[in-house]
Amino acid sequence: MAKRTTIMLEDDIIKKIRIIQANMIKHSVESVSFSSVVNQILQKALK
Repeated sequence: MAKRTTIMLEDDIIKKIRIIQANMIKHSVESVSFSSVVNQILQKALK
């Protein structure tokens, strides 16, 4: 179950996430939300 959490991200991190999101959108027929990209990045980093 997802919970809404507010965090502060630095501008350079947001730009990097947006680039990853854009690449994911290019290779998908579905929409890719910013939150889903952040969750995927955190899941990989926390393994």
